[in-house]
Amino acid sequence: MKRNIYQKLHDACLSAKSVKKGAKANGMHFNPLLHDDVQAVATQSLLNNGLYATCNYLTEIVPNIKQVMVVCTMRVYDVDDPTQHILVDGCSAFGNLDKFGTGNAMSYSRKYAFLNLLNLKTGIKDEDGYEPKPFEDSTEQSVEEPTYMDETIDVEDIKHELKSAKTLESFKVAKEKHRANVEYLLRNNLRAYRQVTDIAETRETQLNNGQ
Repeated sequence: MKRNIYQKLHDACLSAKSVKKGAKANGMHFNPLLHDDVQAVATQSLLNNGLYATCNYLTEIVPNIKQVMVVCTMRVYDVDDPTQHILVDGCSAFGNLDKFGTGNAMSYSRKYAFLNLLNLKTGIKDEDGYEPKPFEDSTEQSVEEPTYMDETIDVEDIKHELKSAKTLESFKVAKEKHRANVEYLLRNNLRAYRQVTDIAETRETQLNNGQ
């Protein structure tokens, strides 16, 4: 039976393998999620299901933070019927104003377009890495929004520390501890920044109300 483009994308999502994170660099306390690894897993799963992805990029200089913003628009085409495509729009990233900045931001935004398209797994099983497994077909829906990861900041760690604060004083200590990292997310990863600030605002309100 001939599959339509959405059925192919569904199968690609179910069959996609987990992404193995890179080795920790000096000074890092977590494993980075590398663009090339994400692209390799996503592209193979798409090709296996008769789909092909292309990307266009818009760039804009943001003078007040002295960085370039790149927005990736990904189109996924049905190889058997190229008139059919799915649009993944709005994945963006910031880069420095140097000869590497635009390319870095393009790779970063493309990586998150792939992650959003296929909902790729990136969780660590043990110190040796990952155990790739296909997605299980399930109608169960997660009640929590997935964490938008970052290569240089441990977003989950920040969220956990803010949510775990028992007093306003400990909350303010945690907030100040991560201030520089949150400011980095504001410039480089708006989705992760919004998740962290939403958690912070919610927990601060709870503590002010004695919860």
